[in-house]
Amino acid sequence: MKRLTLCALIGVSGMAVAAPPFNERPEFIQGTVQSAWYDGVTNDLLTAGLGASGLQNPPPPAFDDALNPTPVELRRLAIYNNYRALVDTVPGGGYGVFFGPQVGEDNEGLIAGHEYLAYMTVSGSDVPVTVMAQVPDSFDPHRPCLVTAPSSGSRGVYGAIGTAGEWGLKKGCAVVYTDKGTGTGAHNLSTNTAQRIDGTLTGADEPVQFRADLADGLRQQFDSVWPDRFAWKHAHSGVNPEADWGRHVLQSIEFGFYVLNEQYGRVLGNGEILATIRPDNTVVIASSVSNGGGASVRAAELDDQGLIDGVAVSEPNVNPVVDHSFTIRQGSGPVIREHSRSLLDYTTALAVYQGCANQAPAIRDAAPLNALFNPPEIGGNICSSLANRGLVTGATTEDRATDALRILNEEFGIQPEQNLLAPVHFGLSVAQSIAVTYANAYGRAGVEDRLCDISLAATDSAGAVMPLSPASEAALFATSNGIPPTGGVNLVFDGAAGQPTLLAASTSPSSSQPDHGLDALLCLRGLASGADPGTGLPLEGAQAEWSARIAEGIANVRASGDLRRKPTVFVTGRADAILPINHTSRPYLGLNHRVEGAHSNLRYYEILNAHHLDVLNGFPGIADRYVPLHHYYFQALDLVWDRLVHHQPLPPNQVVRTQPRGSITTPLSASNLPPISPEPDPENRILFTDDQLWIPE
Repeated sequence: MKRLTLCALIGVSGMAVAAPPFNERPEFIQGTVQSAWYDGVTNDLLTAGLGASGLQNPPPPAFDDALNPTPVELRRLAIYNNYRALVDTVPGGGYGVFFGPQVGEDNEGLIAGHEYLAYMTVSGSDVPVTVMAQVPDSFDPHRPCLVTAPSSGSRGVYGAIGTAGEWGLKKGCAVVYTDKGTGTGAHNLSTNTAQRIDGTLTGADEPVQFRADLADGLRQQFDSVWPDRFAWKHAHSGVNPEADWGRHVLQSIEFGFYVLNEQYGRVLGNGEILATIRPDNTVVIASSVSNGGGASVRAAELDDQGLIDGVAVSEPNVNPVVDHSFTIRQGSGPVIREHSRSLLDYTTALAVYQGCANQAPAIRDAAPLNALFNPPEIGGNICSSLANRGLVTGATTEDRATDALRILNEEFGIQPEQNLLAPVHFGLSVAQSIAVTYANAYGRAGVEDRLCDISLAATDSAGAVMPLSPASEAALFATSNGIPPTGGVNLVFDGAAGQPTLLAASTSPSSSQPDHGLDALLCLRGLASGADPGTGLPLEGAQAEWSARIAEGIANVRASGDLRRKPTVFVTGRADAILPINHTSRPYLGLNHRVEGAHSNLRYYEILNAHHLDVLNGFPGIADRYVPLHHYYFQALDLVWDRLVHHQPLPPNQVVRTQPRGSITTPLSASNLPPISPEPDPENRILFTDDQLWIPE
């Protein structure tokens, strides 16, 4: 990295050649910057005072008053839930051995330091985005380092606390977080309450994380027709936040430098602060996982100021620009030409077909938790509804389910390795929730638009809409993952036969049978594809207009593949059933080869027997088969650190052959988790030759 001294800025003769850089608050910061110092004993940056054992304990920390939790209590529960949502803390799965606050520490992993919290906006939008910087007391201003931690999924600002946050804080680096315009941001349209930046509720006219853009009269009118509904920030802000995720990350870095210089900069006689900690003398790694990883990749692509030195991400949600000049092939398997499908494209396909595919003999009994989450009768109904529309073939449920699975694997490029985990994701409404949220976000819809007759509300045991309990709403900041169903707020099919009903329990009007509200899911599929799923004919009228808006939104989030030659590491699990690798990491690697060629510094490591949500590894049937991708994410950060600080080369692209432990009662050991190899065997190397990205079996 280039290192500039103050002498270089003012010239060796003492005659100024450039104005000394003074610390200035970024213009994009809105309102006050809240700050707190945590002593590392009663409270801290990483664990909110819970320590490693407190994070591992199943009972979550409680509120003294369930209806009026304090900001400290909300922060503690938010850190607890966000950490456990991404990291397997069940004994034997690697927590406390390969990762965790206590690993490499003399105590429970509590980290003292300062935390700064603020709102920011991007040009062209007034929707607030939360930004936070954590500066551990171990930070060395003479050897500064900074790590980005944009939230994974649609989580709030603490969403990456257990991933990029843990690694950076334990390294002594400042860590900058952002919710990327997603987060909880839940607006109760009946009571007009919303969350402040600290998670407490308010109905007053004051800064909040999100309120729907509805005048009070229109809000009340909406509530009279659709009572007890919620607007959600990611879905209903009227902007496409993903289009600005890279800008959010870059701004979070600028915010980080601002607070670092407020804390450590040289104070001059006139009271001004000289910015002594700058991009040119600081190691900056853009990082995080899933959506957060995708946001850091986009930031690197946009970084024309040299803010970022390197990138280390896990399972990044990237939507690469479509480039069919190259193909993808795994071993001697089929050549994949239709790669780089958009998130909404493959997710709506999963939402439509997976409920039926769950009953395919090839996976029905082998898929972990399938019977628990996916009743066979509902799966049979979904298969029947699809068959009646000509979307699957076969005379029996098994035949139709087998065809649905074939469609996902062959037509949509879903890897067979992902088949066993897809059923539990469907049962948890992962594809359904992504389809609803992103269709609204890409189309810049408001809550009043109710795309495909879907809204958000709490539901009772029969699936009918009801008010969310006051205690659940008071805790939303700490319990919500930002994308319903979450925190007691569910997906509701307003067009269900009979009355508005929980989507999963809905009867479709077209079929008159409970088929998981397939009519609504087919509507979303049509908006994503631009055609009626049954007839294949182009959409017309309002549906065509919404589809065009959504297509524009998708175009605005496509990644260029140009990482500006920054040292970059991707680690991705081959069994990722949320972000299929043939549409994300693999084609991004191919696109980067096309764009940067011999100048590329991107390395891709595909981890066998690893998937997207390590938290599921704590369950029998999943623990047996899969290893923590989180372990390799930390290796990715270590590799990029060693490249930037110690000038070590990055290992070549490769497949890492892990060994599942076979039983939840058998603890993971080093033999299960071989390291990324500096010199992989030829049979493990990933190659890009003759216009094809080739991945070993």
